Amino acid sequence: MGSLPDFPWDSLAPHRATAVAHPDGLVDLSIGTPVDPTPAVVQAALVAAADAPGYPFTSGTRELREAVSAWFARRRGVPGLDPAGVLPTIGSKELVAWLPTLLGLGAGDVVGIPAVAYPTYDVGARLAGATPVVVDGLTALGPLTQANRPKLLWLNSPSNPTGAVLGVPHLAKVVAWARDHGVVVASDECYAELDWSGDTATPSILDPRVCDGSHEGLLAVYSLSKQSNLAGYRAAFAAGDTALVARLLEVRKHAGMIVPAPVQAAVVAAVSDDAHVGAQKARYAARRARLRPALEGAGFRIDHSGAGLYLWATRDEPALTSVAWLADRGILVAPGSFYGAAGARHVRVSLTATDERVEAAASRL
Repeated sequence: MGSLPDFPWDSLAPHRATAVAHPDGLVDLSIGTPVDPTPAVVQAALVAAADAPGYPFTSGTRELREAVSAWFARRRGVPGLDPAGVLPTIGSKELVAWLPTLLGLGAGDVVGIPAVAYPTYDVGARLAGATPVVVDGLTALGPLTQANRPKLLWLNSPSNPTGAVLGVPHLAKVVAWARDHGVVVASDECYAELDWSGDTATPSILDPRVCDGSHEGLLAVYSLSKQSNLAGYRAAFAAGDTALVARLLEVRKHAGMIVPAPVQAAVVAAVSDDAHVGAQKARYAARRARLRPALEGAGFRIDHSGAGLYLWATRDEPALTSVAWLADRGILVAPGSFYGAAGARHVRVSLTATDERVEAAASRL
Protein backbone atom coordinates (compact mmCIF):
# COMPACT_ATOMS: atom_id res chain seq x y z
CA MET A 1 0.00 0.00 0.00
CA GLY A 2 1.32 3.44 -0.92
CA SER A 3 1.47 6.20 1.70
CA LEU A 4 -1.82 8.00 2.17
CA PRO A 5 -2.22 11.79 2.20
CA ASP A 6 -3.42 13.61 5.29
CA PHE A 7 -7.20 13.91 5.52
CA PRO A 8 -7.53 17.40 4.01
CA TRP A 9 -10.54 18.69 5.95
CA ASP A 10 -8.58 18.50 9.21
CA SER A 11 -6.51 21.45 7.99
CA LEU A 12 -9.62 23.68 7.90
CA ALA A 13 -9.84 23.74 11.72
CA PRO A 14 -8.39 27.27 12.17
CA HIS A 15 -10.70 28.71 9.50
CA ARG A 16 -13.66 26.89 11.03
CA ALA A 17 -12.84 28.47 14.40
CA THR A 18 -12.82 31.90 12.77
CA ALA A 19 -16.14 31.28 11.04
CA VAL A 20 -17.80 29.88 14.18
CA ALA A 21 -16.92 33.10 16.02
CA HIS A 22 -19.08 35.19 13.67
CA PRO A 23 -21.87 36.93 15.67
CA ASP A 24 -24.55 35.32 13.48
CA GLY A 25 -22.90 31.89 13.62
CA LEU A 26 -21.28 29.54 11.14
CA VAL A 27 -22.48 28.94 7.60
CA ASP A 28 -20.79 25.68 6.65
CA LEU A 29 -20.55 25.37 2.87
CA SER A 30 -17.40 23.24 2.98
CA ILE A 31 -18.77 19.69 2.80
CA GLY A 32 -21.54 18.39 0.57
CA THR A 33 -23.56 16.62 3.23
CA PRO A 34 -27.34 16.77 2.66
CA VAL A 35 -29.41 18.70 5.20
CA ASP A 36 -32.94 18.16 3.88
CA PRO A 37 -35.23 15.32 5.02
CA THR A 38 -34.95 11.82 3.62
CA PRO A 39 -38.04 11.38 1.40
CA ALA A 40 -41.02 9.79 3.12
CA VAL A 41 -41.37 7.14 0.42
CA VAL A 42 -37.82 5.96 1.12
CA GLN A 43 -38.23 6.03 4.89
CA ALA A 44 -41.40 3.94 4.57
CA ALA A 45 -39.58 1.34 2.47
CA LEU A 46 -36.79 1.11 5.04
CA VAL A 47 -39.26 0.64 7.89
CA ALA A 48 -41.24 -1.98 5.98
CA ALA A 49 -38.05 -4.00 5.43
CA ALA A 50 -36.75 -3.59 9.00
CA ASP A 51 -37.50 -7.21 9.96
CA ALA A 52 -34.44 -8.69 8.24
CA PRO A 53 -33.06 -11.64 10.25
CA GLY A 54 -31.25 -13.35 7.36
CA TYR A 55 -28.17 -12.38 5.40
CA PRO A 56 -28.88 -10.09 2.44
CA PHE A 57 -27.74 -10.77 -1.12
CA THR A 58 -24.33 -9.30 -1.92
CA SER A 59 -25.51 -9.09 -5.51
CA GLY A 60 -28.62 -7.18 -4.50
CA THR A 61 -32.14 -8.48 -4.77
CA ARG A 62 -33.62 -9.12 -8.19
CA GLU A 63 -36.05 -6.27 -7.47
CA LEU A 64 -33.17 -3.87 -6.82
CA ARG A 65 -31.26 -4.83 -9.94
CA GLU A 66 -34.35 -4.55 -12.11
CA ALA A 67 -35.33 -1.20 -10.54
CA VAL A 68 -31.87 0.24 -11.21
CA SER A 69 -32.00 -1.04 -14.79
CA ALA A 70 -35.39 0.64 -15.25
CA TRP A 71 -34.03 3.88 -13.73
CA PHE A 72 -31.13 3.92 -16.22
CA ALA A 73 -33.61 3.54 -19.07
CA ARG A 74 -36.02 6.15 -17.75
CA ARG A 75 -33.66 8.78 -16.38
CA ARG A 76 -30.23 8.25 -17.99
CA GLY A 77 -30.99 7.32 -21.60
CA VAL A 78 -29.58 3.81 -21.16
CA PRO A 79 -32.12 1.23 -22.41
CA GLY A 80 -31.64 -2.49 -21.99
CA LEU A 81 -29.14 -2.49 -19.12
CA ASP A 82 -28.74 -6.12 -18.07
CA PRO A 83 -29.78 -6.45 -14.39
CA ALA A 84 -26.82 -8.83 -14.01
CA GLY A 85 -24.66 -5.76 -14.59
CA VAL A 86 -25.96 -3.99 -11.48
CA LEU A 87 -24.23 -4.22 -8.09
CA PRO A 88 -25.28 -2.38 -4.91
CA THR A 89 -22.46 -0.81 -2.90
CA ILE A 90 -22.09 0.60 0.61
CA GLY A 91 -22.10 4.18 -0.59
CA SER A 92 -20.11 5.20 -3.66
CA LYS A 93 -16.98 6.34 -1.78
CA GLU A 94 -16.44 2.75 -0.67
CA LEU A 95 -16.36 1.56 -4.28
CA VAL A 96 -14.18 4.45 -5.43
CA ALA A 97 -11.67 3.62 -2.70
CA TRP A 98 -11.61 -0.14 -3.28
CA LEU A 99 -12.24 -0.58 -7.01
CA PRO A 100 -8.53 -0.86 -7.95
CA THR A 101 -8.09 -3.51 -5.26
CA LEU A 102 -11.26 -5.37 -6.26
CA LEU A 103 -9.99 -5.46 -9.85
CA GLY A 104 -6.71 -6.97 -8.70
CA LEU A 105 -4.50 -3.96 -9.44
CA GLY A 106 -1.26 -3.56 -7.56
CA ALA A 107 2.38 -2.53 -7.77
CA GLY A 108 3.38 -1.43 -11.24
CA ASP A 109 -0.19 -0.73 -12.35
CA VAL A 110 -1.34 2.78 -13.27
CA VAL A 111 -4.72 4.30 -12.36
CA GLY A 112 -5.66 7.41 -14.32
CA ILE A 113 -7.44 10.14 -12.35
CA PRO A 114 -8.76 13.62 -13.24
CA ALA A 115 -6.52 16.68 -12.76
CA VAL A 116 -9.01 18.29 -10.37
CA ALA A 117 -10.71 15.51 -8.47
CA TYR A 118 -12.26 14.12 -5.34
CA PRO A 119 -9.23 12.82 -3.36
CA THR A 120 -10.52 9.24 -3.07
CA TYR A 121 -9.58 8.36 -6.67
CA ASP A 122 -5.95 8.94 -5.69
CA VAL A 123 -6.39 7.17 -2.35
CA GLY A 124 -7.97 4.11 -3.97
CA ALA A 125 -4.98 3.62 -6.23
CA ARG A 126 -2.61 3.92 -3.27
CA LEU A 127 -4.63 1.44 -1.19
CA ALA A 128 -4.10 -1.12 -3.95
CA GLY A 129 -0.39 -0.34 -4.16
CA ALA A 130 -0.92 1.03 -7.69
CA THR A 131 0.26 4.41 -9.00
CA PRO A 132 -2.21 7.27 -9.47
CA VAL A 133 -1.43 9.41 -12.52
CA VAL A 134 -3.27 12.57 -13.53
CA VAL A 135 -4.74 12.17 -17.01
CA ASP A 136 -5.74 15.62 -18.22
CA GLY A 137 -6.70 14.61 -21.74
CA LEU A 138 -5.94 11.44 -23.65
CA THR A 139 -2.65 12.79 -24.99
CA ALA A 140 -1.33 13.50 -21.49
CA LEU A 141 0.24 10.06 -21.15
CA GLY A 142 2.19 10.38 -24.39
CA PRO A 143 2.99 7.21 -26.36
CA LEU A 144 1.55 4.30 -24.39
CA THR A 145 3.85 1.58 -23.12
CA GLN A 146 3.29 -1.34 -20.76
CA ALA A 147 4.69 0.85 -17.98
CA ASN A 148 2.43 3.90 -18.41
CA ARG A 149 -0.77 2.39 -19.84
CA PRO A 150 -3.53 2.74 -17.23
CA LYS A 151 -5.33 -0.42 -16.18
CA LEU A 152 -8.17 1.76 -14.88
CA LEU A 153 -9.23 5.27 -15.90
CA TRP A 154 -11.55 7.31 -13.69
CA LEU A 155 -13.94 9.88 -15.11
CA ASN A 156 -16.12 12.14 -12.98
CA SER A 157 -19.03 13.86 -14.69
CA PRO A 158 -20.53 16.02 -13.32
CA SER A 159 -17.26 16.80 -11.59
CA ASN A 160 -16.75 17.16 -7.88
CA PRO A 161 -15.53 19.87 -7.27
CA THR A 162 -15.85 21.83 -10.51
CA GLY A 163 -19.32 20.90 -11.73
CA ALA A 164 -17.95 20.41 -15.25
CA VAL A 165 -19.93 18.05 -17.49
CA LEU A 166 -18.45 15.76 -20.13
CA GLY A 167 -20.59 15.66 -23.26
CA VAL A 168 -21.41 12.69 -25.47
CA PRO A 169 -18.62 13.34 -28.05
CA HIS A 170 -15.97 13.57 -25.32
CA LEU A 171 -17.18 10.41 -23.57
CA ALA A 172 -17.37 8.51 -26.87
CA LYS A 173 -13.79 9.48 -27.68
CA VAL A 174 -12.60 8.24 -24.27
CA VAL A 175 -14.45 4.93 -24.64
CA ALA A 176 -13.02 4.31 -28.12
CA TRP A 177 -9.49 5.08 -26.89
CA ALA A 178 -9.91 2.87 -23.81
CA ARG A 179 -11.13 -0.07 -25.88
CA ASP A 180 -8.23 0.32 -28.30
CA HIS A 181 -5.82 0.04 -25.37
CA GLY A 182 -7.56 -2.42 -23.03
CA VAL A 183 -8.34 0.14 -20.33
CA VAL A 184 -11.29 -0.21 -17.93
CA VAL A 185 -13.24 3.06 -17.62
CA ALA A 186 -15.10 3.82 -14.39
CA SER A 187 -17.32 6.89 -14.54
CA ASP A 188 -18.44 8.49 -11.26
CA GLU A 189 -21.79 10.06 -12.15
CA CYS A 190 -23.38 10.65 -8.75
CA TYR A 191 -24.50 14.23 -9.47
CA ALA A 192 -26.07 13.40 -12.84
CA GLU A 193 -29.66 14.23 -11.85
CA LEU A 194 -28.58 17.71 -10.70
CA ASP A 195 -27.73 19.13 -14.13
CA TRP A 196 -28.46 22.86 -14.44
CA SER A 197 -28.38 23.03 -18.25
CA GLY A 198 -31.93 21.75 -18.68
CA ASP A 199 -34.36 19.04 -17.61
CA THR A 200 -32.22 16.09 -18.69
CA ALA A 201 -29.55 14.29 -16.72
CA THR A 202 -25.86 14.38 -17.55
CA PRO A 203 -24.90 11.77 -20.20
CA SER A 204 -23.78 8.41 -18.84
CA ILE A 205 -20.79 6.38 -19.93
CA LEU A 206 -23.37 3.64 -20.63
CA ASP A 207 -25.39 5.80 -23.03
CA PRO A 208 -25.58 4.01 -26.42
CA ARG A 209 -24.44 7.23 -28.12
CA VAL A 210 -21.24 6.91 -26.10
CA CYS A 211 -20.54 3.18 -26.15
CA ASP A 212 -22.35 1.95 -29.31
CA GLY A 213 -24.68 -0.11 -27.14
CA SER A 214 -21.91 -2.26 -25.61
CA HIS A 215 -21.00 -1.90 -21.94
CA GLU A 216 -17.82 -3.95 -22.25
CA GLY A 217 -15.03 -2.49 -20.12
CA LEU A 218 -17.29 0.20 -18.62
CA LEU A 219 -18.69 0.89 -15.14
CA ALA A 220 -20.97 3.71 -14.10
CA VAL A 221 -20.82 4.49 -10.37
CA TYR A 222 -23.83 6.17 -8.80
CA SER A 223 -24.89 7.37 -5.35
CA LEU A 224 -28.33 8.23 -4.00
CA SER A 225 -26.84 10.42 -1.26
CA LYS A 226 -27.29 13.64 -3.20
CA GLN A 227 -30.47 13.32 -5.22
CA SER A 228 -32.40 11.51 -2.47
CA ASN A 229 -30.75 12.74 0.77
CA LEU A 230 -29.55 9.23 1.59
CA ALA A 231 -25.98 9.90 2.73
CA GLY A 232 -26.81 8.28 6.07
CA TYR A 233 -28.12 5.14 4.36
CA ARG A 234 -24.90 4.48 2.39
CA ALA A 235 -26.96 3.62 -0.70
CA ALA A 236 -25.23 3.40 -4.06
CA PHE A 237 -24.55 1.08 -6.97
CA ALA A 238 -22.28 0.32 -9.89
CA ALA A 239 -23.55 -0.79 -13.27
CA GLY A 240 -22.23 -1.77 -16.67
CA ASP A 241 -20.12 -4.65 -17.97
CA THR A 242 -21.62 -7.88 -16.61
CA ALA A 243 -18.22 -9.59 -16.65
CA LEU A 244 -16.65 -6.80 -14.59
CA VAL A 245 -19.57 -6.81 -12.18
CA ALA A 246 -19.22 -10.58 -11.76
CA ARG A 247 -15.53 -10.12 -10.86
CA LEU A 248 -16.38 -7.47 -8.31
CA LEU A 249 -19.19 -9.56 -6.88
CA GLU A 250 -16.96 -12.59 -6.35
CA VAL A 251 -14.47 -10.61 -4.28
CA ARG A 252 -17.16 -8.74 -2.39
CA LYS A 253 -18.79 -12.02 -1.37
CA HIS A 254 -15.53 -13.17 0.20
CA ALA A 255 -14.98 -9.79 1.87
CA GLY A 256 -18.50 -9.44 3.28
CA MET A 257 -19.11 -6.14 1.46
CA ILE A 258 -22.91 -6.36 1.63
CA VAL A 259 -25.55 -3.62 1.53
CA PRO A 260 -28.04 -4.24 4.40
CA ALA A 261 -31.39 -5.64 3.31
CA PRO A 262 -33.48 -2.65 4.54
CA VAL A 263 -31.19 -0.29 2.63
CA GLN A 264 -31.61 -2.40 -0.51
CA ALA A 265 -35.38 -1.95 -0.15
CA ALA A 266 -34.84 1.79 0.27
CA VAL A 267 -32.80 1.87 -2.95
CA VAL A 268 -35.71 0.29 -4.84
CA ALA A 269 -38.06 2.96 -3.51
CA ALA A 270 -35.66 5.80 -4.27
CA VAL A 271 -34.91 4.87 -7.89
CA SER A 272 -38.58 4.13 -8.57
CA ASP A 273 -39.85 7.55 -7.49
CA ASP A 274 -38.93 10.58 -9.60
CA ALA A 275 -41.09 13.14 -7.78
CA HIS A 276 -38.84 13.51 -4.74
CA VAL A 277 -35.79 13.98 -6.99
CA GLY A 278 -37.46 16.86 -8.78
CA ALA A 279 -38.44 18.45 -5.49
CA GLN A 280 -34.88 18.21 -4.14
CA LYS A 281 -33.41 19.58 -7.35
CA ALA A 282 -35.73 22.59 -7.02
CA ARG A 283 -34.42 23.24 -3.49
CA TYR A 284 -30.84 23.23 -4.69
CA ALA A 285 -31.71 25.39 -7.70
CA ALA A 286 -33.15 28.05 -5.39
CA ARG A 287 -30.07 28.02 -3.16
CA ARG A 288 -27.82 28.19 -6.20
CA ALA A 289 -29.78 31.14 -7.58
CA ARG A 290 -29.23 32.99 -4.28
CA LEU A 291 -25.56 32.15 -3.73
CA ARG A 292 -24.15 32.56 -7.22
CA PRO A 293 -24.96 36.27 -7.71
CA ALA A 294 -23.91 36.97 -4.13
CA LEU A 295 -20.49 35.45 -4.76
CA GLU A 296 -20.17 37.27 -8.07
CA GLY A 297 -21.09 40.53 -6.36
CA ALA A 298 -18.24 39.90 -3.89
CA GLY A 299 -15.75 39.64 -6.74
CA PHE A 300 -15.74 35.91 -7.39
CA ARG A 301 -15.93 34.36 -10.84
CA ILE A 302 -17.86 31.11 -11.15
CA ASP A 303 -16.20 28.60 -13.47
CA HIS A 304 -17.86 25.45 -14.88
CA SER A 305 -20.52 24.59 -12.25
CA GLY A 306 -22.93 23.31 -14.89
CA ALA A 307 -24.20 20.53 -12.62
CA GLY A 308 -23.90 19.18 -9.11
CA LEU A 309 -24.01 20.64 -5.63
CA TYR A 310 -21.14 23.13 -5.78
CA LEU A 311 -20.05 26.46 -7.15
CA TRP A 312 -16.41 26.50 -8.32
CA ALA A 313 -15.39 30.05 -7.48
CA THR A 314 -12.23 32.13 -7.79
CA ARG A 315 -10.96 35.66 -7.31
CA ASP A 316 -7.67 34.76 -9.01
CA GLU A 317 -5.91 34.52 -5.68
CA PRO A 318 -4.53 31.59 -3.66
CA ALA A 319 -7.39 29.38 -2.48
CA LEU A 320 -6.57 29.79 1.21
CA THR A 321 -6.71 33.57 0.85
CA SER A 322 -10.29 33.23 -0.34
CA VAL A 323 -11.04 30.70 2.42
CA ALA A 324 -9.77 33.13 5.06
CA TRP A 325 -11.71 36.07 3.59
CA LEU A 326 -14.93 34.07 3.65
CA ALA A 327 -14.22 32.68 7.14
CA ASP A 328 -13.98 36.26 8.43
CA ARG A 329 -17.61 36.55 7.32
CA GLY A 330 -18.57 33.31 9.06
CA ILE A 331 -18.66 31.28 5.84
CA LEU A 332 -16.60 28.09 5.62
CA VAL A 333 -15.70 26.69 2.19
CA ALA A 334 -13.23 24.14 0.84
CA PRO A 335 -10.03 25.28 -0.88
CA GLY A 336 -9.64 23.95 -4.40
CA SER A 337 -6.15 22.79 -3.49
CA PHE A 338 -7.82 19.85 -1.70
CA TYR A 339 -8.64 18.53 -5.17
CA GLY A 340 -5.27 18.84 -6.85
CA ALA A 341 -2.71 21.45 -7.83
CA ALA A 342 -4.91 22.64 -10.69
CA GLY A 343 -7.48 23.83 -8.14
CA ALA A 344 -5.06 25.99 -6.18
CA ARG A 345 -6.79 29.30 -7.00
CA HIS A 346 -10.41 28.20 -6.57
CA VAL A 347 -12.75 27.41 -3.69
CA ARG A 348 -15.62 24.93 -3.67
CA VAL A 349 -18.84 26.37 -2.27
CA SER A 350 -21.50 23.80 -1.38
CA LEU A 351 -25.25 24.27 -1.81
CA THR A 352 -25.94 21.84 1.05
CA ALA A 353 -27.06 24.22 3.76
CA THR A 354 -30.53 25.16 4.90
CA ASP A 355 -32.37 27.98 3.15
CA GLU A 356 -31.87 30.13 6.24
CA ARG A 357 -28.10 29.59 6.30
CA VAL A 358 -27.79 30.16 2.54
CA GLU A 359 -29.68 33.43 2.97
CA ALA A 360 -27.32 34.37 5.82
CA ALA A 361 -24.29 33.71 3.61
CA ALA A 362 -25.71 35.71 0.72
CA SER A 363 -26.54 38.63 3.00
CA ARG A 364 -23.02 38.70 4.44
CA LEU A 365 -21.52 38.66 0.97
